[in-house]
Amino acid sequence: MVREARPEDLDGILELYLYLHEDSVPERSEHLAHTWRQIIEEEDHHLIVSEVAGRIVSSCVCVIIPNLTRDVRPYAFIENVVTHRDFRGRGLASECLEYARRIARRRNCYKMMLLTGSREKETLDFYQNAGYSSTDKTAFVQWLDMDRRQGDIPPSP
Repeated sequence: MVREARPEDLDGILELYLYLHEDSVPERSEHLAHTWRQIIEEEDHHLIVSEVAGRIVSSCVCVIIPNLTRDVRPYAFIENVVTHRDFRGRGLASECLEYARRIARRRNCYKMMLLTGSREKETLDFYQNAGYSSTDKTAFVQWLDMDRRQGDIPPSP
């Protein structure tokens, strides 16, 4: 079953992210709780999960971004596409991406974008088969303060 995340899904999602690029589940903190509330409550932030036998085994994030170009139409950004190793090849991530596509269409988005750090042919083929092109745009990433711990980040002004 594919659906949007609910407040009680945090532990399952954090465990799933160990198959993405995390090496541990973050410590319980007010910062984690606040961030989770923001994700769950933000109308334009959609954390989509696929559940098998009550367990979250695949997920993606779809964020709708307001925009002043393209006839003032928003666009969707897809991030954190992941499937538990034991459940890959079953179409679960494709179902999550399709759910995101339906959200983007409902919100009148003119495009969807995603980035991947993977260079594996299988992963790149998966995104291409899902309808994404790697030839339309060039992506650049600038990592900010990755050596700092979350607790060291000063509060927003």
